[in-house]
Amino acid sequence: MSLIAQAAIHQLRLRLGEPAAKWDAEHFARNLFRGLEGDIRVSRDTVLVTYYNAPNAELLRAHHENLAEKLRQQGIEPRIPWLYDFHLDFRFK
Repeated sequence: MSLIAQAAIHQLRLRLGEPAAKWDAEHFARNLFRGLEGDIRVSRDTVLVTYYNAPNAELLRAHHENLAEKLRQQGIEPRIPWLYDFHLDFRFK
């Protein structure tokens, strides 16, 4: 599980760009994760995660909003088997 978390955070760092790309784990947690607020809702077959006050929201929005469609365009099945075949989508406000 920790390798999955490291991979996800690594991808997030790359997408956020500077200065977050060079932050150590403590700095990343303090300046990014502690400041995030959000909620999780289910709409039809999609788990919708909404983040408020996310840094670089425009950049994150470009990568993560409408995620199921973006995955389909890449030939990737967007359903998540261990999440009861739900899709996952994000919103940044």
